Amino acid sequence: MSATTPMNRTTDQLPQSSPSAAPIILPPPRAGFGVSLARALAARRSVRQFDTARALSLQHLSEMLWCACGVNRPATGDRTAPSWRDAREMTLFVAMQAGVWRYDPISHQLMPHVASDVRPLTGIQDFVALAPVELIYVAERMHLANLSVDEQYRVASADSGFIGQNVYLYCASEGLGTVFRTSFDHSPLARALQLGNTQFITFVQTVGYPGASASPSRVSTAQDPAAVASCIGMKK
Repeated sequence: MSATTPMNRTTDQLPQSSPSAAPIILPPPRAGFGVSLARALAARRSVRQFDTARALSLQHLSEMLWCACGVNRPATGDRTAPSWRDAREMTLFVAMQAGVWRYDPISHQLMPHVASDVRPLTGIQDFVALAPVELIYVAERMHLANLSVDEQYRVASADSGFIGQNVYLYCASEGLGTVFRTSFDHSPLARALQLGNTQFITFVQTVGYPGASASPSRVSTAQDPAAVASCIGMKK
């Protein structure tokens, strides 16, 4: 395999070794995955306790990234999440134990980026170093060049929020846990990611299976129509 040949993984496991020069081709999302929007919204929540012994599957990672900001209109390259004036200034970096990859929505691949575990730098909470996946939201100022610095942060934060909510809804529909976070030291994480002067981090989002004490009864609303109805006060 040449250094530029994409790696077509034959297993459904996350990478266990540091990124090589080869991208990882993600499996296509399953047809009709997840649950109804009403059920996903009823089950949506933030989780801060994770089952650190249980890894995400590559299928889950693929679908989560597609939901986050993948291409849903191939003819135009438009995304599942909106962005200000179609600036598309946000990039998702996927930090795992084996290293960091950059998500490429157009090819739906993980591009190798940094061959080190940066998860301990993504927050001050204990769980950030052990949860299987940390999504790091990085904005490119050059895509927002006509805006002031304050406006750049405001736009990038709003666009990050759109992506983050997509991740929340996917996790709720698949029984995964996630939390969208701002508690991290920007400078060390930016250095570890080798970001350029025109890039800045907006948020970090932890993803994994909920821990045993993470209120599993609330997850069950995704499978219980009566619970959904009671959440929003509607008739079944």
